[in-house]
Amino acid sequence: MKDKVQATLNEIRVALQQDGGDIALIDVEEESGIVRVELQGACRGCPYSQLTLTGYVEKLLIERVPGVTQVVNVNLESLKPS
Repeated sequence: MKDKVQATLNEIRVALQQDGGDIALIDVEEESGIVRVELQGACRGCPYSQLTLTGYVEKLLIERVPGVTQVVNVNLESLKPS
């Protein structure tokens, strides 16, 4: 699953880089289907980053990689209170 996720992210990366951003794969939890990514560059602080993550990145990964259930941005995850 991780190879398919990475291949799809490589395709997505091209569009993000056109806007000064990028995306890095952090982890794939195969049992739960959760993919952890880090939005980078202009995407990291962009007010539309959550929309990009769910409306574009997550949607494509769920469509193309069987077993993916959710995509989580570790940048946002680290901001949540413990």
